[in-house]
Amino acid sequence: MNLLLPSTSLYGKPLLDRPLSFKWRRNGERVGVRAASIGSHKVRVHDRQRGVVHEFWVPEDQYILHTAESQNISLPFACRHGCCTSCAVRIKSGQIKQPEALGISAELKSKGYALLCVGFPASDLEVETQDEDEVYWLQFGRYFARGPIERDDYALELAMGDE
Repeated sequence: MNLLLPSTSLYGKPLLDRPLSFKWRRNGERVGVRAASIGSHKVRVHDRQRGVVHEFWVPEDQYILHTAESQNISLPFACRHGCCTSCAVRIKSGQIKQPEALGISAELKSKGYALLCVGFPASDLEVETQDEDEVYWLQFGRYFARGPIERDDYALELAMGDE
């Protein structure tokens, strides 16, 4: 009798040194186990806004934000498509693959910024969340000659009331 085990626990921690994956039949029945080539990495996120540190395991083929959420870990996000700076982090150690991160420039990536919503861990990783406005300013500030724009809550309230 074959014992079939998932590659990670519900909390993302590897159960074995080498993850396993299932083969499935069309009817959804498990038929065997094969060694997977996908590794997992420990990710440590310093959430500066909330003053907490989260530590969890993320498979190399899964987005960091998605895996955190599946483990009931709340991290900042907005668009989930790599287009904004809400989930921006600064890499303290390790590497992230982020081919879909359109919300930050190659220049910011080279300075160690990344987006969790479209980032895959390429090694064990330690990051810290950033202030969204700060990263947005680093990304687009040079295009605004007058500096950051103040939010006008009264105008916003009026605009929302018209809808």
